[in-house]
Amino acid sequence: MNINKIKKQSGFTIIEMMIAITLFLVIVIYGMQSLLNANLVHKKTQDMRSILDSLTFTLDDMSKNIRTGSNYHCIEDDIDFNNLDQPKSCENGSGISFTPADFSESSTWVYLIFDGHIYKTTQPSTSFDITEYIQLTPEEVIIENASGFSVLGAESPIDGDNQQPLVIMRLIGTINRNNISTPFSIETAVSQRLIDVNSSLSGPFAEPLPSEQAPAEAPAEMSQTTDDSASQATQATSQSSI
Repeated sequence: MNINKIKKQSGFTIIEMMIAITLFLVIVIYGMQSLLNANLVHKKTQDMRSILDSLTFTLDDMSKNIRTGSNYHCIEDDIDFNNLDQPKSCENGSGISFTPADFSESSTWVYLIFDGHIYKTTQPSTSFDITEYIQLTPEEVIIENASGFSVLGAESPIDGDNQQPLVIMRLIGTINRNNISTPFSIETAVSQRLIDVNSSLSGPFAEPLPSEQAPAEAPAEMSQTTDDSASQATQATSQSSI
């Protein structure tokens, strides 16, 4: 047996194995950290979207109720609830009251921006009491003082206001969630569905003036005159034949 012919087997040393394992662990740790950060960002984005969806739903519901309502009254900063049944326009109000659709004229709804939130009541009293109101916006949403309602053309056409009632809602604020503040700005305009224009205006919805309205008996008299003319023509034809 020749000892010199024994082949030596080569492989990784312990140092090489330790270096390889160390590099692998570093890559895994950085990869897991990136994955966890991406998951956290996704969760925060979902939370923000959920809050924005809630705010958008609230605004859509307000727009629908105001659009189908009537008798708009703009509530200014003095928060006077004594004359909510009187139409009133203003450029920058903190709330709006109106008569909702399918309700009696004595029913009044109020939307109010107060203390950074939007509140609603269907039974307002003459004195302001926030406990009578329902908060519509979540706690994470803070509405700034720059928000408000602009009501145009609320007065009756009899008073010389020929504009169709229009409400502009402005919501400016921030969403605070998980120590992250996200600003937002939403504006929408709502026109009253019920036609409320002066009858003297022209257009397909304008009513005729009193001077343009024909007497109620005019069609009957016209028909009677036509019948008399036809009878006379028949008599004249009969005499000519004789």
